[in-house]
Amino acid sequence: MSGAGGGGGGGGGGGGGQWGQEETRELILIRGELERDFTTAKRNKTLWEIVSARMRDRGYSRTPDQCKCKWKNLLNRYKGKETSDPENGRQFPFFEELHAVFAERAKNMRRLLLESEAGSAQAKKRMNKISVERSSDEFSEEEDEDEDESEEERPARSISRKRKADRIVSDKSPRPNSGSTTTSGLQEMLREFFHQQQRMEMQWREMMERRALERQLFEQEWRQSMEKLERERLMLEQAWREREEQRRLREENRAERRDALLTTLLNKLINNNNL
Repeated sequence: MSGAGGGGGGGGGGGGGQWGQEETRELILIRGELERDFTTAKRNKTLWEIVSARMRDRGYSRTPDQCKCKWKNLLNRYKGKETSDPENGRQFPFFEELHAVFAERAKNMRRLLLESEAGSAQAKKRMNKISVERSSDEFSEEEDEDEDESEEERPARSISRKRKADRIVSDKSPRPNSGSTTTSGLQEMLREFFHQQQRMEMQWREMMERRALERQLFEQEWRQSMEKLERERLMLEQAWREREEQRRLREENRAERRDALLTTLLNKLINNNNL
């Protein structure tokens, strides 16, 4: 079985042999240390090379592809596809270590979501500030020009001012840009990740509850069968005691009749001798 249990104890792993438990725990530990880098990086080939190098420093010779493949197998078992062995019910031995890694991943995702929301809010504030400063500068320039204008030029200036005001309002209206699109895409990805984590958690809880219910039903059936066997044993023992009691009574009756017969014979012999 190529899952988490793998082969025997933890010594140095071979190039392509089975994974020992200690070797698997080292892989989970190293992968957990790089969880923040894996969360933010777009391509993780270099990170898996780092994982392989750290495994080699700790005495385990594994290639980046082997580490990546082993990690995928561990994730599949963690997600509940092979959480326990259906034949003997042995629990997945690395559940707690992987659960800690996923908790760290959720924390990193939450941090990125907060940072992205804060960054988008700051960008909006900067855009509004620039728009307000620009509009205030333009209106101050127009007021300075109005003082030098004659009465004939003021109607034309008022029309021009109105056009500028309309243009400023249109500039201040929100426009779609690449930054906001990237931010919204990241937020949507983070929300989907959180929803997936919640679904996995719910599926795992449902599976544990179902297994607990099955175990409870099995124990109840076993208890009932043992009680039935105990009742049958008591009934058999009672019947045996009754038979023994009846046999004892029959033997006592036979002994009494035998004693009475012997007494009668002895009396007859005594009487004959006396005659």
